[in-house]
Amino acid sequence: MSTPRIHSTPPEAFGHRVRDEVTVSGRTFQFDRPAGLDHLFDHPAVRSAYAADEYIPYWADLWPAAVMLAEAVLAEPWADGLEALEFGCGLGVSGMAALSRGLHVTFSDVDEAAVQLAASNARLNGFTHFETAAVDLRAAPARQFPVLLAADVCYEIRLTEAVAKFVKATLAPGGLALLTDTDRYSARPLRWLLDQEGLDVVTSPMKAGPTGNVQKGFLYRITHRR
Repeated sequence: MSTPRIHSTPPEAFGHRVRDEVTVSGRTFQFDRPAGLDHLFDHPAVRSAYAADEYIPYWADLWPAAVMLAEAVLAEPWADGLEALEFGCGLGVSGMAALSRGLHVTFSDVDEAAVQLAASNARLNGFTHFETAAVDLRAAPARQFPVLLAADVCYEIRLTEAVAKFVKATLAPGGLALLTDTDRYSARPLRWLLDQEGLDVVTSPMKAGPTGNVQKGFLYRITHRR
């Protein structure tokens, strides 16, 4: 894996924040997010990050795949206290769903601003027992986790192989990774790439979104091959 390249979108790039809420499987989570994405993408620091690493802070909005992942997390029969890493955490909604089920979550993202906002959102919902880390999925941390969570991290084809290698390196033996996506073209090689890494994958269809704008996607249940 390559050397990590961590970004830090400056606060002034976001403008003001707005507070939203999402209800998943009967549980409601509040979260703050940047209000003006167009303003965010036009900021010189964001343009500079793109020039250096083709990086754009797409995490600043709540994407349907994150709601799908939160639903999957809430449906899973977890044991209390399991250590979970949410990589590409964005606003942290999926990690908050895991916290509500008794998991100990580490919120991580390649953008330190995302990690800070996810932590703030977790505290907004009354959660205090979590960790944070700046993590580039192109450079897996030395630590392994029994649970991995990620939503829409294969939004560019260049990241899909990195995701497969990251899961292989970071998922503890006997662990479970839950990934969701909205059937992006860039994510379609993921199952084959995971298989090449010696991982077993079971996919199931999912959907999320407001009435009239429901998006379809997939849940990937990933384990080490026995």
